[in-house]
Amino acid sequence: MNEKIALAPCNGMSPNGLVCRVAVGDFKKEHKNVISICMGSTSADIDNENTPMLKKYPIVALNGCKNNCVNTILENKGVEVAKTINVSDVLENHVVCARDP
Repeated sequence: MNEKIALAPCNGMSPNGLVCRVAVGDFKKEHKNVISICMGSTSADIDNENTPMLKKYPIVALNGCKNNCVNTILENKGVEVAKTINVSDVLENHVVCARDP
């Protein structure tokens, strides 16, 4: 990875929301070309002052559940998502699951 990418983790309080945030934090520590987006701040930005920054790098949305709130928030801001990952789908293929934040 040479170009920077932005990771947008679920900000929900569900166990999988926490998994998203921890995964993004860990990934960011290992890769200098990764930035993270605060979805709470993005959602609360009613004047869309942050939207130009959100369009600067390709965004990977990490959703904690099938509601895909991260995608919805970004789409409502007019921001295109380059890739979507649903943690629920990823965890289905493993013998682990998050049950309690």
